[in-house]
Amino acid sequence: MAVLTLLSRAYCHLCEEMRDAVHPVAAEHGAAIVEVDVDAYPDLEAAYGERVPLLMLGAPADGVVLCEYRFDRTAVDTALREPDA
Repeated sequence: MAVLTLLSRAYCHLCEEMRDAVHPVAAEHGAAIVEVDVDAYPDLEAAYGERVPLLMLGAPADGVVLCEYRFDRTAVDTALREPDA
């Protein structure tokens, strides 16, 4: 099963918009979503804090960034259609 990681933070309207947009697409592809608050992890906040919301395929340690700030349905659909996703 593919895993999408959404890096977000509290009180972020763009994060809420991306969360709302990604759920139906993930469901269509049978992908799981893990949401991570970047402010809870200093290493993630340092690496991605200015780029949230950020959606990646895989885990933050080795994931592939699919979109930042705004949801990119084409990028997500394409990544989830790949055989090794």
